[in-house]
Order: sequence, then C-alpha cells, then structure tokens
Amino acid sequence: MGGAGGAPMSPILDAVRRRLCGYFEESDPASATLTFLGAGALTILRFGPDTAGVVTYATVGCSAEPMSDPADFAPDPVAGPRAELLLPVHGGLDAVTRPLAMLAAAPTVEGLVLRPGALLDFTAPLWPEARFTGFVLLDAEVPEVDPAHLPGAPAGAEPVRFLQAVPATANELALARAKGAAALVEAWRAQGADPGDPHRAPAV
Repeated sequence: MGGAGGAPMSPILDAVRRRLCGYFEESDPASATLTFLGAGALTILRFGPDTAGVVTYATVGCSAEPMSDPADFAPDPVAGPRAELLLPVHGGLDAVTRPLAMLAAAPTVEGLVLRPGALLDFTAPLWPEARFTGFVLLDAEVPEVDPAHLPGAPAGAEPVRFLQAVPATANELALARAKGAAALVEAWRAQGADPGDPHRAPAV
C-alpha cells in the first residue's frame, strides 16, 4: 500500500478519517485507493501493526452517500444509514484490500445495506489460497461519527457506523443465512476461533 492520499474528502469523510486516525493513534497511515464501475473512489487505510501484531484495514468512502433499500425507487438523498468497514488481520495481509473495497462498494453496486449481521458471499476465494469466500458484518468498537455538527455536512445525515468485516467460509455463511449471524459467532466462540486469523480453521 502507498502513502497518504485517497478519495476527495467531504466533511463526513474527513471526520471519518480523523476518527479512525485518532482511534488507532496514527496520523498518516498507509493507504490505497480503488474504484469500481458505478461506485465512487474508496480509500483503504492501513493501521498497525499494534502491540499484538494486528494490522487493521479501514475503508473511507462508503459513508459518502446514505444506503437505501434497492426496492425503494425514490430513496432520500440525505437520510439513510451510513457505514464504514474495518478488517483486523493478524500479521497483516494487503491482499484483503480489494475484497474489502468490493464489500464497501456493494451498497452502490448491488444495493446491499451494510448493517450488523449482513452477509456477502463472493463465491470465490477472497485472496489467493484463502478458504474464505465472503464476509459477515459485526459491530466494531470504533465510536460512530455524528455529522449533525460538522460544518458543511448535509442536514439530516445519519451517523456513520463502523462495522467489522469478518472473512467466512461458504459453510459458515450458509449457517449464518439459516440461523443468523449470532449462531455463527457462537460457533466461533465455541471453537475458540480468532476472526482476525487469516489462516484459522472453519467453524463448520
């Protein structure tokens, strides 16, 4: 990944970047910018490794626009949920940058609303030799960004929520679809699985 740079900053995206840099205590993280047809530019920031050797990849750009149900033919251009994604990886693995950006682009490209429990299966390895084919979204610990008092932010914009994207196998995603994401999280806990381990064994 390269140095500083990325998507042009709106008041909301600027606040998102400040929140992430403050939370991870890095003022100038490495970054990469990716673009997808039909979606705006997305920046992936790379924080760490921390004292435990964890590198966290974080998106900036997904929250530029509110998400809406694809069945809504006249979505509100301002109101609606906004989110950014985090992906912690033990030891770091820059190959996760592209699938993470693809997930962040999914609200625009596929009409997916990113929220806790949401699933997206790419049906192919997320990176070369990966056993994981998609992601499950869970709440992240980074506090949300409320644009209500940001100068220049659109009136009525909803807070930006931070979600953790956890790589999952096809069978794990099937379990989450059938019984809910909470059942998959419980399976991980029962096995002692670490969601940040890119080489962990499947829970099911």
